[in-house]
Amino acid sequence: MNKFSSDPPLESSTLLELLRRRALHHPERRAFTFLIDGELEGDRLTYRDLDRRARAVGALLQQYAAPGERALLVYPPGIEFITAFFGCLYSGVIAVPTYPPQTRTKRSLTKLRAIVNDVQPTVALITSSVSSMVESLFAQAPELQATRLVATDHIDDNLADLWQDPGVNGDTLAFFQYTSGSTGMPKGVMLTHSNLMHNLDLIYQTFDLNSDSHGMIWLPLYHDMGLIGGILGACYCGGQSTVMSPVAFLQRPIRWLQAISNSRATNSGGPDFAYDLCVRKITPEQKAGLDLSSWEIAFNGAEPIRKETLERFAEAFAPYGFRREAFFPCYGLAEGTLIVSGGQKVTIPVVRQFQVAPLEQNQVVMADGSNENGSARALVGCGRPVPDQKVVIVNPEPLTPCLPDQIGEVWVSGPCVAQGYWQKPEETERTFRGYLADTGEGPFLRTGDLGFLQDGELFVTGRLKDLIIIRGRNHYPHDIELTVEQSHPALRSGCGVAFSVDELNEERLVIVQEVERQYRDLNVDEVVETIRHAVAEEHELQVYAVVLIRTSSIPKTSSGKRQRRACREGFLARKLDVVAEWSLPLGDGKLQPAAVESDVDEQVAWQKKPLDPEDRTADGIQTWLVAQLSEQLKIPHQNIDVREPLVHYGMDSLQAVSLAADLEGWLGRTLPPTLAYDYPTIEALAHYLAGEDVLEAGSRGATPGSSLKTGQEQPPKPENNGHLWNKQTNQSNTRIESLGTYLPASIVSTADILRACKQQVLFPLEDFTGIKSRRTVGEGEFSIDLARKAIEDCLASSRYQPADIDILICCNCSRCDGPDYQVSFEPGTSIKLKKYFGFDNALVFDITNACAGMFTGVYIVDSLIKAGLIRRGMV
Repeated sequence: MNKFSSDPPLESSTLLELLRRRALHHPERRAFTFLIDGELEGDRLTYRDLDRRARAVGALLQQYAAPGERALLVYPPGIEFITAFFGCLYSGVIAVPTYPPQTRTKRSLTKLRAIVNDVQPTVALITSSVSSMVESLFAQAPELQATRLVATDHIDDNLADLWQDPGVNGDTLAFFQYTSGSTGMPKGVMLTHSNLMHNLDLIYQTFDLNSDSHGMIWLPLYHDMGLIGGILGACYCGGQSTVMSPVAFLQRPIRWLQAISNSRATNSGGPDFAYDLCVRKITPEQKAGLDLSSWEIAFNGAEPIRKETLERFAEAFAPYGFRREAFFPCYGLAEGTLIVSGGQKVTIPVVRQFQVAPLEQNQVVMADGSNENGSARALVGCGRPVPDQKVVIVNPEPLTPCLPDQIGEVWVSGPCVAQGYWQKPEETERTFRGYLADTGEGPFLRTGDLGFLQDGELFVTGRLKDLIIIRGRNHYPHDIELTVEQSHPALRSGCGVAFSVDELNEERLVIVQEVERQYRDLNVDEVVETIRHAVAEEHELQVYAVVLIRTSSIPKTSSGKRQRRACREGFLARKLDVVAEWSLPLGDGKLQPAAVESDVDEQVAWQKKPLDPEDRTADGIQTWLVAQLSEQLKIPHQNIDVREPLVHYGMDSLQAVSLAADLEGWLGRTLPPTLAYDYPTIEALAHYLAGEDVLEAGSRGATPGSSLKTGQEQPPKPENNGHLWNKQTNQSNTRIESLGTYLPASIVSTADILRACKQQVLFPLEDFTGIKSRRTVGEGEFSIDLARKAIEDCLASSRYQPADIDILICCNCSRCDGPDYQVSFEPGTSIKLKKYFGFDNALVFDITNACAGMFTGVYIVDSLIKAGLIRRGMV
């Protein structure tokens, strides 16, 4: 009997068996659809397509890696990630999903390097669209260069015929889920096929899924909720999923709900912030035509679930078919594969009021519901523990079960608990080997989360450890604290803490930091701005409050450890020994820490101009941007310097994408979501959008890009208005945005060159030129080798890919070789470099003169840009 002959998911012991069965019995059933820009249908996969492409990738992988070795998956969101992930499963190679690092953020590359060091991958799977970027990034780190890069988007599907079953079973490791958070010590959660199949079955049961279920996923596919809940969950139930990029959702939240409406999706969700974002950003005009009546499961997890968010979302979208009972609060974590507890389908979430003071003492006391003076706190239940999972609430000190009215650490046991952390035995022992002291029962997974069970419902109240969770992402305080103390010399090392507080129903970051004693005349404005800038740049987080306190006043234990919880309590009670403090003016009427801008009226450097909604000049756009930034970041408009980088004001990644979306709507133009990163000052961004030039000397925040670029990005040519087009292009100056260099290691002195000449040279060349020595190519090295390395350096420091370059001009060198030092000219290199780097869209040619040729090349590119014929070029 064929082992793939029956359809029930539980008869498959591995994901490989599961997908093979789906392809055999439902070959034409659609599995996945990817939405381009979150709106237009792009690539589609049936189960047969997915199986065949996965076998092709698997066969290719079997040539490069043995079962049990690791493959890094470095993909943008899309179908290629899905086929590559299953390709790893089909080859027995352990998949390690990660997101392509951004060239503009040092943190993303740092984290990728840490993962590579930890996992030691044999191969990195990529697409050709990101190959140049990944190659240039990998070239920056020695530990990355040993990893073979393999693009999977153009491989021949016929390779599937060469695939060999690797013989995996339930105990075989399927993939590593690297937990978000610390960049210095990433932890790879080891998940087997059995872990995944058990958890998928629990999701299948708890969500009441079937082959007609239709998921809609915007969550990152390299994250457990997106990958397991969205992709693998669809395969398990035999249904389908519609997928979009997270950036597409963040840019325009309506795209998520519109996709649910259009596809008639039955299950979709995300962290609490996603629902809040929809309420705040979706306009009445955008809601028109929505039909959310098909939405049966609106799961909510990964961060604290707020009663206010559920109520506001239900109220806002009830007229469009959303039912309050569709809400499905749940709790889970990567170490437990995914789901641990969940609500009940077609049941309104459990929300109860508890007294605040006892909660702070880890006691559970119901409130009478009056909530006078903020004495009650509403908690949303995370559902009941799923079948086959045991949840125990444990006192973390004596390691004994808590009483029913006590809050303790949530411990979990069952077949879904992961195998531990990759190559971290001590961490694994601490986290995955919990035993009850009174009975010896175990092992349990120690989640680090605090909570309690009431009438079988799990309520999560906080964290045992000091992990900060903002918008579903984990941030380790010690990473942020290190960034802060290194940002300014006035800050004491090892004497600062980072924690989060709930303000206006949102988790916000607070920094409390000691200052060095000798800084008596402290420039508070400078220190606060430096802290905000550093945290935003390194961690993509907006700082809500900064409190600078006196030397040796931070709460510490007798052994010198910082007490973050005590510091947080001191902040909330306003009992810290404060030197100066600052906080975002949220405008809620609450008492705010004293702002450092105590003399704002005397500091006004820019008078706010009236906003003209029709003014699309650089000044008009600049005025609009200042107003938006002031509103979004809660900063007085007079404190915004249009020449400072936006990150200086603490703009995080979500706010940057949101700003680009709002700007897109106002201008009526399609704009990239990375716009606020590409043009990081208000001045540069406004002039770019208006198609005007901004002098480099006046823009302190200018960011290097590719080598030579116009002040505007090919604006649409106005109909019947050629004069305006010519005026725009001819008056737009060009600028050099990125310089790539490479100097050979060999050095030869001017004196040695003259001594090697056949006839004596009496001319004082060194005195005349001032050049004592020159770099010279090594043996077997040619000018094309120098050019390759210089181009790699240029691309690595820009935001462009080879496909973005419209013209490449190469300036050939002449050679003077010993022992006779005869002069020879090297052949043209432009065609070779075009093929090597993939300058597919570029016109290329050579100029046979190195030094003067460079000036000639720059002149040519400059002229072509000003004529409006090209956008950017490289010389």
